[in-house]
Order: sequence, then C-alpha cells, then structure tokens
Amino acid sequence: MASGFDALHDYLPARIGASAQLPWIPADTPGKYSKPLRFFADDRGFVELLRMDPGLAMPLHRHTGEVHAYNLSGTRQLCTGELIGPGDYVYEPPGNVDWWKIVGDEPMIALVVVMGAVEFLGPGGTVRLRATAQSQRAAYERYCRQQRRPALDLTDR
Repeated sequence: MASGFDALHDYLPARIGASAQLPWIPADTPGKYSKPLRFFADDRGFVELLRMDPGLAMPLHRHTGEVHAYNLSGTRQLCTGELIGPGDYVYEPPGNVDWWKIVGDEPMIALVVVMGAVEFLGPGGTVRLRATAQSQRAAYERYCRQQRRPALDLTDR
C-alpha cells in the first residue's frame, strides 16, 4: 500500500503552473499585458491573466468559442454599461461580440479562459487580427527569446 506523496500521486493535477515565474508580456497597446498560464493543444484555446491600465479599451471583438473571465482586481465597464469588479465572473458564449473599457484608477487583472479564437473586428465586421493559442504561444516564446529567458512548456497535451 502506498503512503504519503505516492498515495496522492493519482489525485494531483497533471501540470502545476508556477505563475509567479511567468512574465507579463506587453501587447502592442501600451498598458496592456498578458501572463500566459496554459495553451491548449490543437489551437483549442488558452488561459491567461490579462492586465490593463485604467482608461484602456478592449476594442470590438468576437469570440469563436466560449470565454470565462474572473476579475481579480480593478473594474471594467462592458459595452452594455455593466460594471465588472473584483470577484465578478463573466461568461461569454461562442459568437459573442462586444467591447469594454477599464474604469477607475486601478489596473484591471482578470483570469481569462478563452476557447477558440478572439477575432478583433474592423469596419464592416472584417477581422483585423486573431488571437489564438498559437499566436499567444508565439508571442510568449518571442518575448522570452528577446529577454534571454527560458520559455516554459505551457502547452496542454
């Protein structure tokens, strides 16, 4: 009979992420950062911490899959006028189109689980940019190379 740690091995998660060791990756938009936590295999989606400074807006975008977002700090105002603050959870179904902005004087940090892609929309609904597990992983690896730091394997197999 196994005891101690050996007995618990079958019940422990397959991967434990040390998020404190992961960098905040700056976006092209100043004041916007992401901290990747997991990239799902086969480009199914990704999990990240998203940080945005007060006054920034997440532009009009569409989700190809569902999104789960839990606000850890700061406040964002949805395009519907609803305020999402610390401890609030937002579910967005596949196909949801929205935009939102950071309000107040504190940066917003949210844990976000994105299934599928995020399509940023331009005039007439044209897709200007897509954020996918593959594009987010490439940005993380590029940042790590530039900073001369090892890129951890964050891909779910």
